[in-house]
Amino acid sequence: MSCLKCLKYTMCVVNFIFFVCGASIFGFGIYLMTLSRFSALLPSLQAMNIANSLFITGIIITCVSFLGFLGALKENRCLLISFFILLFLLMLAELVGACLLLMYETSIEKFINEDLNKGINTSKNRRNNETNVEDDWDRVQKTFQCCGITNRTEWGENVPQSCRDNSGEAQYWKDGCFTKLKTTFDGNLLSTGISVIIVCVIEVLGMCFSMTLFCHISRSGLGYK
Repeated sequence: MSCLKCLKYTMCVVNFIFFVCGASIFGFGIYLMTLSRFSALLPSLQAMNIANSLFITGIIITCVSFLGFLGALKENRCLLISFFILLFLLMLAELVGACLLLMYETSIEKFINEDLNKGINTSKNRRNNETNVEDDWDRVQKTFQCCGITNRTEWGENVPQSCRDNSGEAQYWKDGCFTKLKTTFDGNLLSTGISVIIVCVIEVLGMCFSMTLFCHISRSGLGYK
């Protein structure tokens, strides 16, 4: 019984931490939505800009962790099985996404490169018609210290200020954002793989804990509360 109580409160604490993290991501996504106008990096996926991606990710983490926290605290079988199913679906989606990424890496890279070109052209046209425009491109270039897709030539003559290195001599960032991201990803494959494994282990442990509590409640004859 003491082990089950320890399991119960461990689930509560871990899910509460994830709930706070999810709420923070959710709030940050809303904050970004209130800022200046956005220009989608990938026009084919306009709904998936930085703000919307954070917003959706925050909602998913918050909802799943809330189910786990409340289900463990109240020892509610319905909430616990819902938590288990959602975690299982999330892990399944992650594994499918990883497999597709490995199988169609070249095709996906080509699609992203073409779509980024469309996105940067849309941003250039907006900058030609409006002044003081700041969008997703500026935020990405400032954050990752990059310029354009492969280099600054994609911007033509009107290179945005977000491409400038303001430390010391004002120079443009040499690396393109897509090139830098791909190089960083390729150079950190091991770290990325370990991170994915850790996330999967946490999800599996969450499913095991929830199912253990579910079975204990079922044997206790408490039924659905």
